[in-house]
Amino acid sequence: MFITFEGGEGAGKTTQIRRLAATLAARGHPVLRTREPGGTPHAEAVRGLLLGRGGWDPMSETLLLFAARREHVTRLIGPALAAGIWVLSDRFADSTMVYQGHAQGDDRALIATLSRATLGPVWPSLTLILDIDPAIGVARAVGRGDANRFEAEGLAFHRRIRAAFLEIAAAEPARCVVIDASGDDEAVAAAVLAAVESRAA
Repeated sequence: MFITFEGGEGAGKTTQIRRLAATLAARGHPVLRTREPGGTPHAEAVRGLLLGRGGWDPMSETLLLFAARREHVTRLIGPALAAGIWVLSDRFADSTMVYQGHAQGDDRALIATLSRATLGPVWPSLTLILDIDPAIGVARAVGRGDANRFEAEGLAFHRRIRAAFLEIAAAEPARCVVIDASGDDEAVAAAVLAAVESRAA
């Protein structure tokens, strides 16, 4: 399966990916953990450009993200899936639609077109949207030193992010599962595993 983890800042995606990967590996499944932007040397270089500083024109930012994603899909995700490896990704195309499209006002129709053109048949089997109150999530991210340039945005920005992820989940219930990320790590991990087991059965 190709499973993506989405959600706002401080929702705990990295922690939950690590926990799920360990559980799957213990059950004998080969697992690859990756992230976006990133996953390959070229894509990681783009990540440094995008997260290190702001000031990008929204369209330029979107195009850079899709260039990185194309590298990620063709050189890492696609080959791993073809080899029978489970792929767990911290963010994927939904994040571009949400952050650049909904929150920053870029052309959503163009983002959807770029997704179809650059990703081909590679699309998540399951997307887990870790949902948390933006005020709590941003405080978590800042508190554990995970802050990036998006944390500098006001709460209104992060509320748009949350609403957009929930909108995607409502529109695509066959792919997306919303997970309450406000609980402790154990409770969230149990909900994540239950969602994966229900779809993998």
